[in-house]
Amino acid sequence: MLIKNCNVIYLDKIEKGSVLIEDGKIKEINPTNEISTEIIDGKGLYLSPGFINVHIHGAAGHDTMDGTFLAINEISKSIVKNGTTAFTPTTMTVSIDAIKKSMEVIKEAKLNGTDGAIVLGAHLEGPFISPSAIGAQNPNYLQKPDINTYMKMVGDCEDAVISITVAPEVCGAKELIKELTSRGVVCSIGHTKATYEEAMEGIKCGCSHSTHLFNAMTPFAHREAGVVGAIFDSEITTETISDGIHISYPSLRIAYKQKTTDKVLLVTDSMMACCMPDGMYSLGGQDVIVSNGAARLTNGSLAGSILTLDKAIDNVNKNTDLPLFEIVKMATFNGAKHCRVDDKKGLIKEGYDADLVLFDENIDVKTVIINGKIVHTA
Repeated sequence: MLIKNCNVIYLDKIEKGSVLIEDGKIKEINPTNEISTEIIDGKGLYLSPGFINVHIHGAAGHDTMDGTFLAINEISKSIVKNGTTAFTPTTMTVSIDAIKKSMEVIKEAKLNGTDGAIVLGAHLEGPFISPSAIGAQNPNYLQKPDINTYMKMVGDCEDAVISITVAPEVCGAKELIKELTSRGVVCSIGHTKATYEEAMEGIKCGCSHSTHLFNAMTPFAHREAGVVGAIFDSEITTETISDGIHISYPSLRIAYKQKTTDKVLLVTDSMMACCMPDGMYSLGGQDVIVSNGAARLTNGSLAGSILTLDKAIDNVNKNTDLPLFEIVKMATFNGAKHCRVDDKKGLIKEGYDADLVLFDENIDVKTVIINGKIVHTA
């Protein structure tokens, strides 16, 4: 397959060119010999690495916590239409048995594949979080941070865990963070009422990421820097839900300037109402009302989002002065690094997996390719 006449988005630039795909990999960029059995005329569209979403609960009426392969597969088929080629299904603070059941189907989807976006592993959001920063999580299922509880949750699927969200100030959290970090799990600060000092202590213990910046964490103030201050004052990565609802655009601009686009991932935190009409839905067993672009619990708390990654890129593109290649990096390469697959995904580079997206100047997705096969055309 040869994709020609497109604007290729690299890590540090955008250039007109062509990309040759063979055996599911990017074989050559700007090949001199353009003989190919299949030619796609990019017609001046942008060619991007496939988007990678490391924080997503659901879409298309399905949720990770449904605990079925069908749910994961349907989510994968829905989000691929918006350019997401790989993701980490995200669990909620629910019962140990429900998390374990979801982990089993996430591992199955990782090993056996899906009909849409590739499953890279799981993100566990909770249950080792603060009752005082619960957000849309269910307080009835909070657990004390403990390695034995963790092992009951993940069972035989420990190797399918990419990351876990933990409140570092909760009793037992520091010990768990040290242990999980030593096992290669990305520990992320989130759903936390930690002080600046407690957050920095969590970072010393191994936390290398933070979950949905600004949301469900202590804010930055001039006399108490809070978790936001610790994120800004350290080298850890973070993620933003860039829908204009979870974070204002001025705050987003400040965050990107402070952290730089090397340290921020675009995520959606989307729930089952993503790509669905307004109405009543659920998240972690709690009722959610979706109206005017926002998903909220009946008490008014934000309950994830209905954002897609193509829309997140478009929102940042329209509301910052960042170059497009830097915005795309936050939705591709940075997620690949987070999931430790940046040696094969997240870049348009010879030898890398041919996970690619063609979109126009409005970030409207036209074609999605996974492992060298076209999986969606608009």
